Amino acid sequence: MKTRYPLAATVILTAMFALTACGSKDGGGQQAAGAAPPPTEVDVVTLTAGSVVLTRDLPGRLEAYRSAQVRARVEGIVEKRQFTEGSDVKAGDNLFQIDARNYRTAYESARSDLSVARQTVERYKPLLEVKAVSQQDYDLAAAKLKQAEAAMSRAQLDFDNTRVPAPIAGRIGRALVTEGALVGRGEATLLATIEQVNPIYANFSQPGADLMRLQQLFKSGKMKSAKSAQVELVLEDGSIYPYPGKLLFSNLAVDSSTGSVTLRAEFPNPAHELLPGMFARIRFPEGSADNSIKVPQRAVQMTTQGQFVTVVDAESKAALRPVKTGDMSEGDFVIEEGLKTGDVVIVNGLQKIRPGAPVKAVEWSPAGNAPAPTTPAATEKK
Repeated sequence: MKTRYPLAATVILTAMFALTACGSKDGGGQQAAGAAPPPTEVDVVTLTAGSVVLTRDLPGRLEAYRSAQVRARVEGIVEKRQFTEGSDVKAGDNLFQIDARNYRTAYESARSDLSVARQTVERYKPLLEVKAVSQQDYDLAAAKLKQAEAAMSRAQLDFDNTRVPAPIAGRIGRALVTEGALVGRGEATLLATIEQVNPIYANFSQPGADLMRLQQLFKSGKMKSAKSAQVELVLEDGSIYPYPGKLLFSNLAVDSSTGSVTLRAEFPNPAHELLPGMFARIRFPEGSADNSIKVPQRAVQMTTQGQFVTVVDAESKAALRPVKTGDMSEGDFVIEEGLKTGDVVIVNGLQKIRPGAPVKAVEWSPAGNAPAPTTPAATEKK
């Protein structure tokens, strides 16, 4: 005989089975949460020894390649400004027009006087040969001709100077006078400034003590002189300016007030990205050293106790390692103490791990190449 359950009992049993199923699922979730998490993936570099170029970053200021002041050479009223402020101008372009009416009148008068003086001398020449005029009259006419030529030259120069041309090619700044201004009275009034910024100079200084240290390193053989005179410009955001520069000169004397030696480099500036007066860091080669180890700057941590890096040990765990850094090499630290060839140093992902935590090491590829996993064990096999 079959037992029939009322509808209410069926509903209650169904709910109990559902609760039982949920409870079993929750228990499985708690068990999964208690399992060890997977190792954290970090970017690493495997250290190798080799020849490195030692560089030094020094603060500097940019300066225009050429700078010229546009000044009024004659007195007068400015009639017109013939350029756009902040634009590029060519050498000889007319920038200002000064009222030229008085100078034109003086020029025409001087030209007329010159013509009369020249005709007088030409008329006296044949008369002097036949003694129709005295030598004194001829000499006086010749002297007046020279005076007329000098007056004509001055009048023409003044008339030409009513047009104010650009002395050099470059970028012109703002106009320092407006139309209607009186310029040139008692002084050569400054009208504007033109700066040529392609190429552009970078002036910086190096402490004299550093030069002495380098000389000692060269003498001891620990460092060799750098073969390249190319320098780099490090911008304010830390990026490298795409165009390398060249070192032009190093001052032979040490400044007694600062104890530094002045240096200058030249950089291409085709897009006019660099402007005079900007601050920048100049990275230049000091020398080269063999059998040296370097690590990326981002891998070195600074604390009150000193410098340290985080390495991946033989058990694939993160471990702190105190180090001592020396000079720089293309933005990397040269390691003097604390690391050896074959050590695996963590570069990226330091904020996600702690000492003793297991990690998954992935070879760092700053150039964009496909990264390849690596382990200390694999490194030891190599």
